[in-house]
Amino acid sequence: MAQHRHKRETPATTPRPSRIPRSVLVSAPLAVVATLSAVTMGVLAAEPTTNDGLLASSGTSQPAAEPAADSVDDTALRRRSETTTVSRSQIRTAARAEAAARNDISVDQKARRLAKKLDDKVWTTDLLNLWDGPSEKSEKLGVIDALKQVSVTGRQQAGRTQVVIDGQSRWVTSDYLSDEKPKPEPQVQAKAAGPSLGGACTNGSSIDAGRASLYDIHDVVCANWPSVTSYGTWRGDGEHGQGRAIDIMVSGETGWDIANFLRANYAALGIEYIIYSQNIWSVERSGEGWRGMSDRGSTTANHYDHVHVTVY
Repeated sequence: MAQHRHKRETPATTPRPSRIPRSVLVSAPLAVVATLSAVTMGVLAAEPTTNDGLLASSGTSQPAAEPAADSVDDTALRRRSETTTVSRSQIRTAARAEAAARNDISVDQKARRLAKKLDDKVWTTDLLNLWDGPSEKSEKLGVIDALKQVSVTGRQQAGRTQVVIDGQSRWVTSDYLSDEKPKPEPQVQAKAAGPSLGGACTNGSSIDAGRASLYDIHDVVCANWPSVTSYGTWRGDGEHGQGRAIDIMVSGETGWDIANFLRANYAALGIEYIIYSQNIWSVERSGEGWRGMSDRGSTTANHYDHVHVTVY
């Protein structure tokens, strides 16, 4: 008897129909793309690894022990995410700080090499401000006392000299450096101590001013230099108009004696700055001593015939 085969042969060329719905086939790739995008954004938002500590904060340090998974709520996770996210502006700020630090190190290294090659030292003759460069826009980094020996690099610019202090590059006013160690001036120190701040004006001169300290200045100058009888206070401009400036009409060496005396006693007399003989001294930049001024066109405008004093 012939055997009948009931199993139906499927042609090799005929595709097997899919049992997965068409909607699932279309949405699955889209879900994969969305998942990859979310993972990518999470990686970009995570804080990059850094070894220099510039971006370190309390939120990025590793904890001593991780809490149990079931004890972490959504609020803690959000707070941790916020503290570990670094913005682009923070990264740029850190990069600028690193570049500035590298530049400072390079400048200091070059200054040390120049100073070592030149092998020359000078003395400071007065209290000097320390600047990070020679320009007027340079930043003040501190002061150095008088009678201190410093190494020079041989570089000079805009009235300042580059020196090396504690291995770092600094700039100071050139006029207050000396090859020889200066001797102290006990007479100036004796005046600054205060005995000559007393006394009374006996030459009959007087002033009308807006600050009590200007009366003190007049009295002490009059008591020590009675030959000076002319003073100017009120005027319709600047600090004279505010009643806090006085002009002491004097010239020559006597003018310098008065100017230096007032400078030595600036604190006791409430002085902010002094101008004389086209030079200025101010409390704010006291570490630079007397500084030269530009030509203003006349003897009076350049303060050759009077000492100008402004008080606070």
